[in-house]
Amino acid sequence: MSTLRRSWLHIEWDWPLLASLLPLCVISLLNLYSATRVAPAGMFSHQIGFFVAGVALFIGLMAFDYRRLARLAWPIYVGSVALLAAVLVIGRTVNGSKRWLGLGVLGGQPSELMKLALILFYARLFSSDPLDLRARPVYYAVAWHVVLLAPVLLILKQPDLGTALLCVIVAGSLLLLVPLHPRVKAVMLGLDLSVATAVFLFGLKTYQKKRLLTFLHPESDPTGTGWHARQAICAIGSGRVLGKGYLRGTQNQLQFLPEHWTDFPFAVWAEEWGLVGCLLLLVLYLVLILWALRVARDARDRFGRYLAIGCAALLFWHVAINIAMVVGMAPVVGVTLPWVSYGGSSLLVSFAALGMLGSVAQRRFSY
Repeated sequence: MSTLRRSWLHIEWDWPLLASLLPLCVISLLNLYSATRVAPAGMFSHQIGFFVAGVALFIGLMAFDYRRLARLAWPIYVGSVALLAAVLVIGRTVNGSKRWLGLGVLGGQPSELMKLALILFYARLFSSDPLDLRARPVYYAVAWHVVLLAPVLLILKQPDLGTALLCVIVAGSLLLLVPLHPRVKAVMLGLDLSVATAVFLFGLKTYQKKRLLTFLHPESDPTGTGWHARQAICAIGSGRVLGKGYLRGTQNQLQFLPEHWTDFPFAVWAEEWGLVGCLLLLVLYLVLILWALRVARDARDRFGRYLAIGCAALLFWHVAINIAMVVGMAPVVGVTLPWVSYGGSSLLVSFAALGMLGSVAQRRFSY
């Protein structure tokens, strides 16, 4: 009997995981069907195929011993950077951005894979002896920056501001929990904020700056950069407490709401299911993220703990940024909502993160 089959037979399913993931998958398919009724044909069936592949990936990674991933962290990181570089050369251009590798059924968005690659690499980097982290804080601070710099620059070149920001935020979340000296972290934060300000002033394109600033005053450009935010807020507000009913959202069906199956599925859900439906969705995400943090707390080693923290941070920031930009509390930067947004690469990465969390949870009591 193979190792994978033996692992599968002994998988223990945590009820918080099942109680949140299964309803999320149902909500995703219901919402996607509504959002894609006015979309190009085949999108819904394609996403079902990605769901099947994602569930298989999730179960496979849960059965796989996460400790073996530590040895693969460096090759996965280097391969992901190489794919990002390849996108700039042979990638497909869609809506002015070159983010996808056009390899038929194997095509995808390497920047999504880069998120997991960074989590794996940092978990491996910081899971060494904590005494070493305190003895050589400058080395680890420099290593953190060097590892992050290449993928962020390549992703910005595509350009994909949202994914680049998400990589920085997830990497920063991991760094905050590493036992480096607080003074080192404070100096790093000051330097990084200075660099971020310089990048905003001199490194971003004009439309990217407008997108970041328009959320403060969306009425200043209601038919341009403020259109997405205004229509999303209209959709959410029109749903009221109980919503307009399934498949009855006018902002969605009449296509006033742009990108409603990728960036704004939460607005589609809010219009049709109202405040009650939004609270249900948020509770499901909360249960899932709290379960991920419990897995990190109970992990048997530092690599598993940092791996779980990174995956939890990835899911949390995806949810937080997407919903914040939909309700007008953050710029519209193209961050997807896990399991609910359309997109194969994003969906597979979400399932993969959950699979690695499950692998850590399965082995928290094994020695």
